[in-house]
Amino acid sequence: MFRSLMLTCAVLTGCASYQPKPITPTQLAKHFEQRTLANNALRAYLARRLGHPIKPWPLPRWNREMLTLAAYYYSPALDIARAQWDTSRAGIEVAGAIPNPVLQLPFQYSTVNPGPGRPYTTGLGLDIPIETAHKRGYRIDQASHLSEAARLNIRNEAWKISSEVRNTLLDLFAARKQIAFLTQKIAAQQQIADMAKKREAVGDTAGPDVNLAVLALTRAQADLTTARGASQDARARLASVMGLPIGALESVQLNLDEFECTGAAPPPAEARRAAIFNRADLLGSLAKYEAAEGALQLEIAKQYPDIHIGLGYTYDTGTNKIGFGLAGITLPIFDRNEGGIAQAEAKRSEAAANTAALQDKIINDLDHALDHYRTSLDVLRLSALRLSTAHKQLRSQAASFAAGAIDRPALAQAKADYQTSAIAHLNDVVAAQRAAGALEDAMQRPLSPSVPNWTMTQKEILR
Repeated sequence: MFRSLMLTCAVLTGCASYQPKPITPTQLAKHFEQRTLANNALRAYLARRLGHPIKPWPLPRWNREMLTLAAYYYSPALDIARAQWDTSRAGIEVAGAIPNPVLQLPFQYSTVNPGPGRPYTTGLGLDIPIETAHKRGYRIDQASHLSEAARLNIRNEAWKISSEVRNTLLDLFAARKQIAFLTQKIAAQQQIADMAKKREAVGDTAGPDVNLAVLALTRAQADLTTARGASQDARARLASVMGLPIGALESVQLNLDEFECTGAAPPPAEARRAAIFNRADLLGSLAKYEAAEGALQLEIAKQYPDIHIGLGYTYDTGTNKIGFGLAGITLPIFDRNEGGIAQAEAKRSEAAANTAALQDKIINDLDHALDHYRTSLDVLRLSALRLSTAHKQLRSQAASFAAGAIDRPALAQAKADYQTSAIAHLNDVVAAQRAAGALEDAMQRPLSPSVPNWTMTQKEILR
């Protein structure tokens, strides 16, 4: 008996121990406030991702690619997805665990000694469970597919982050361009209003004309205020997407030149193939379906009972007994796991329906995004022609002013009209870029082949 207890204690000494890792709101807030784009650990991460040293550091200007990679490094959404993947990988180990044997230490004392030995019965026994019908393999298969779905979810979250970074940068691009155009328009409208007031003072124009000029000026000033607010909002949203405090982006110079041009629409067959075979959410849904298949196989295997083998030694009032045989086996008489099998079949059907519905939505979204992008490119071409015509008209008015054919208010009005045309063209550019972003989201792949794919790969998931 004593030796058995010692053996049990020796086995238990290999158990893991609890290691506390307390967190506090103050600690989390301090860690968040210390995040910057000049962090040397971030620099090392970028160098690993890009395959070359990052020089100079800190970067003088940040483009979409570098900001996306920095978002991968800091993003709390990716931290959550990584933690969920770690949990699912631990589930594989749990699923593959072999049931432990049960140690039995029976003891019985006899008031009347029936044998030649001491008046008690004691011994050492083991109940060894043996799983049948490949149950352990089905559990591992199910957990492995769930782990793969969690890994693909990291890729899906990474694409969402890259898409949000693109959208916020596009908002910044639009706001900055509007600020530049509106500043020039306000200058022209200010000239018109000032000259209208002077003409009113000498009686060359009426009050309603002055009011119209002032109204146009104040409208342009209000638009400028709105554009500045949109720029601040976009910068704040960019910081939120990247997991950075807003102050970390205050002095950062951004390169937004890529939004000046748009790429051609891909062929429909190529776009559909990319969406079906590249979408991480669809691949993850397929992995969940495979996990449901494994769960059904496991429930079917549960119809077959596990076996318990008994092995032990007993001292029975002077008699030594060695036992070996079946300690127990469940007889499938009243329950053959019909309920578990039916539930697993229903869950498999549900997983199949979810996958089919997701693929249908992806194809419909892709077709709509492709048509919308093509239309936006056609609109953009016409918009460029209008802007070119407006520029020619401005040059013609400037030449007429130089020749004395028109006065200064007319030239100022021509400048204001051209800025209005430039803003309208900017809106068409932004609309085309948004359509391009929607098409990229439908495929989960950059639209231009020259743009690197920033979706996380297997080796890059853990930072």
